[in-house]
Amino acid sequence: MSTENASSSRENLRQSALTYHETPRPGKLEVRATKPLANGRDLSLAYSPGVAEACLEIRDDPAAASRYTTRGNLVAVVSNGTAVLGLGNIGALASKPVMEGKAVLFKKFAGIDCFDIEVDESDPEKLADIVCALEPTFGAINLEDIKAPDCFIVEKLCRERMNIPVFHDDQHGTAIVVGAAATNALLVAEKTWADIKIVSTGGGAAGIACLNMLLKLGVRRENVWLCDIHGLVYEGRAEDMNPQKAEFAQASDLRSLDQVIDDADLFLGLSGPGVLQPEQVARMAPRPIIFALANPTPEIMPDDARAVVPDAIIATGRSDFPNQVNNVLCFPFIFRGALDVGATVINDEMQLACIEGIAALARATTSAEAAAAYQDEQLTFGPDYLIPKPFDPRLSAIVSTAVAKAAMDSGVATRPIADLDAYREKLRSSVFKSALLMRPVFEAARTASRRLVFAEGEDERVLRAAQVILEETTEQPILIGRPEVIEHRCARAGLKIRPGLDFHVVNPENDPRYRDYWETYHQIMARSGVTPDIARAVMRTNTTVIGAVMVHRDEADSMICGTVGEYRWHLNYIEQILGNRDLRPQGALSLLILEDGPLFLADTHIHSEPSSEQIAEAAIGAARHVKRFGLSPNVALCGRSQFGNQDTETAARLRGAIRILDSQPRDFCYEGEMNIDAALDPDLRERVFPGNRMNGPANTLIFANADAASGVRNILRMKGGGLEVGPILMGMGNRAHIVTPSVTTRGLMNVGAIAGTPVAHYG
Repeated sequence: MSTENASSSRENLRQSALTYHETPRPGKLEVRATKPLANGRDLSLAYSPGVAEACLEIRDDPAAASRYTTRGNLVAVVSNGTAVLGLGNIGALASKPVMEGKAVLFKKFAGIDCFDIEVDESDPEKLADIVCALEPTFGAINLEDIKAPDCFIVEKLCRERMNIPVFHDDQHGTAIVVGAAATNALLVAEKTWADIKIVSTGGGAAGIACLNMLLKLGVRRENVWLCDIHGLVYEGRAEDMNPQKAEFAQASDLRSLDQVIDDADLFLGLSGPGVLQPEQVARMAPRPIIFALANPTPEIMPDDARAVVPDAIIATGRSDFPNQVNNVLCFPFIFRGALDVGATVINDEMQLACIEGIAALARATTSAEAAAAYQDEQLTFGPDYLIPKPFDPRLSAIVSTAVAKAAMDSGVATRPIADLDAYREKLRSSVFKSALLMRPVFEAARTASRRLVFAEGEDERVLRAAQVILEETTEQPILIGRPEVIEHRCARAGLKIRPGLDFHVVNPENDPRYRDYWETYHQIMARSGVTPDIARAVMRTNTTVIGAVMVHRDEADSMICGTVGEYRWHLNYIEQILGNRDLRPQGALSLLILEDGPLFLADTHIHSEPSSEQIAEAAIGAARHVKRFGLSPNVALCGRSQFGNQDTETAARLRGAIRILDSQPRDFCYEGEMNIDAALDPDLRERVFPGNRMNGPANTLIFANADAASGVRNILRMKGGGLEVGPILMGMGNRAHIVTPSVTTRGLMNVGAIAGTPVAHYG
């Protein structure tokens, strides 16, 4: 990049960053109430006189603060601005954007509420006094951007005097992520902790903490050579020394980095740009590990290091190179686990558990969500993938659970968790909005061994879903596609599964069942104008037909298609091959998981203008499926008309559906016809039609045309943040489901669980 282009890029970034912080309102944080405050009763509960009851409970039992206030989920990010990022001592006020950002990360990645507190105090003992005085407010303290050696003093004093976790992220967060990356780097390089020689540059808080952590992992102190701006830290050196540096002083006549770099297995840089030269890399041990973590310019650029040692294993602090050492992999989740068990400290055991959790996650198969966020990167464990990505949603459940368990095992938890498996599942549910609602469906799927055929088996989303299905259920995925393409894409995505070994493949280009399949299709369609030649051609090119024929021939129990193409195109073939007098599409049911709970919508795809009979069928089918999710159906038939106030064609069909439903006893609650707002607001509905048969808000909306149902579905998805499960094809005995091209891997997993449930489970 030319100097002019680089300058322009920096200016664009600067302007974008300033605009981001300024608009649409200044800053990155706000405070929101978690309880309603809409009337006088709410006010009397939130404040006087009701608030006194919570105060008295806490007076009598201080631990009750975690029940009646936010303290158990509240962290303070505290800084005096003396060592902010690479900006240095910019002062408390100028550090505020960084601390706000840290608070945002706590909330985003771990659901932890956070206040940023910038303190204009440079005396470490006075700063510690201020922090300690905050203990009644917070469940934990995150110290941030305090210069060394003051940070050591502040942390030590606070840890001694406070009965809540105090964690200096610049030290211990960096050390934990370095520990995780180094753990995996040694595995790749086939080296051991006890045998490696480490050369480190940077005697600040982060550097010292990293070295101390590496000692805990098994490195021998005599094998650690620490250098700073003045050269090697050696016994007897007086210049720029403190007790923390002195712990690593070597009894040596050597004095410089250049003199000690020979045969080093690991270079750990937390210093500045250009500190490590290519010729020095060439003198390191075979397969060297280089952690050049200075920001924004590392101690050596990765390309320069690999120019002299091509197999060097390299990590940096930058996001534009592989293996970014980023503290966000650690601090949200170690605090999450510590808060949830009421830990009094964050001790060595918890930090080591955090390291192992992070390292193990990198060695596992990459999540679909992380792969989607980093589409241009190879996320397969190895030299260029030592630690997981921050947007891997599994971090919370894996790391926080490991930390919570370590806190309990080491005796620092004041609120031990009785069921860690349930806790892990709760954390998963907080990340994956569908997890909690889908649990009964997955549990039902685990009891059956159904064969699921995926029509678009070469799609990476399908491959990732197949791996999870194999890991979490007893279902047997069958993929339609070219084996060599599937093999290549599994390897590229870092998946462990392989065609022919872990799952069956149907190859449209060359499969021994080809003749049986096209003859079956011809037999079904011979009186619909399909000739043998057409049947042969279709069976080579149309994977939806292949999947439907497999289900028809009882070679699969259910099929899933639709990751490409148009819904009704797929439906046409499914109806041709699998439809009969007893099985016919009755509607498509979409589940939207919203902030305030689930909402089911039908019919979103099948009948453009359903008849009264079809509306009633959709309501009955929807109610049956709602029960599968462990919910009680509350079904509203929705349109423009409100309980007979309009005499339109749509209203007539809705009223006809109500009459059909009323003609027999039903095991679910329903009402209509009504507007959507009346369906969702029971108070409004009661004013419009007192004594109606529904109680509470509807959780299932049935519409009189697909345009309305589909429109509501898309608005809730795109503007309401709704997560869709489905569409669920009703009326086909769970033998086929059609997703939409926007479906995610998790969406396919969810539909796979639905398809994997025997029809006996839901009627």
